[in-house]
Amino acid sequence: MLPDAVLRYADHEDAVVDLHLPDGPTHRVVVLLHGGFWRAEYDRRHTRPMARALADRGLVVATPEYRRVGNGGGWPVTTDDVLLAVRRLPELLGRVGIESGSLVVTGHSAGGHLALWLATTDLPVSRVVALAPVCDLGEAIRLGLGDDATTAFLGVADSTVVDPMVLLVDRPGAEVDIVHGVDDDDVPISLSQGLVAEHPWVRLHEVPGAHMELLKPGSAAWPTVMDELIRQPRGEISRR
Repeated sequence: MLPDAVLRYADHEDAVVDLHLPDGPTHRVVVLLHGGFWRAEYDRRHTRPMARALADRGLVVATPEYRRVGNGGGWPVTTDDVLLAVRRLPELLGRVGIESGSLVVTGHSAGGHLALWLATTDLPVSRVVALAPVCDLGEAIRLGLGDDATTAFLGVADSTVVDPMVLLVDRPGAEVDIVHGVDDDDVPISLSQGLVAEHPWVRLHEVPGAHMELLKPGSAAWPTVMDELIRQPRGEISRR
């Protein structure tokens, strides 16, 4: 499951992007942001089976690493890293012969939060597919999700500065879909239901399974995840 290439977007140790490549000549770029409640003990490696499965279906999959709580990350370092990695991605892909247009961004759990946050930036993101995202930071704090992971991520900052529930009041240009397991105990589906109730233009796909099933090729949730990532191509890319 090792990546086909590893690209570097800055000088610090975690400033790398795994690249999983398909065999075909013309494909779309998907940015895959890993989760783990923004903590250093979780890194991009646990998403490699998913990345390989997506590449086998004809997608170029770029998985950025970023600094996390416990290794210099947290707000705003974590989001700064992700923003820089995705901003530099077209240039980095060009070095390996891939031209990219608008991007599809997906992320799981805390990575889903980061994906939704990216939709509110000026990056050329056409679609976001957030998987079991921590999409309401205020509610995550109230529930103490992940042993108070949201509080650890934010530090002294107000949650509203990076909370999709608040930031998506201004509808972005990107389409936004959420896929969430109905039996998720780590990030309850009620967070996604609440986001959609507040922002009804966001589409929620409720699927069987718990938190990690969304990352597992062959799970009951996987067909929906795959369908959402391969539908309505935008920003086609080509190998030189």
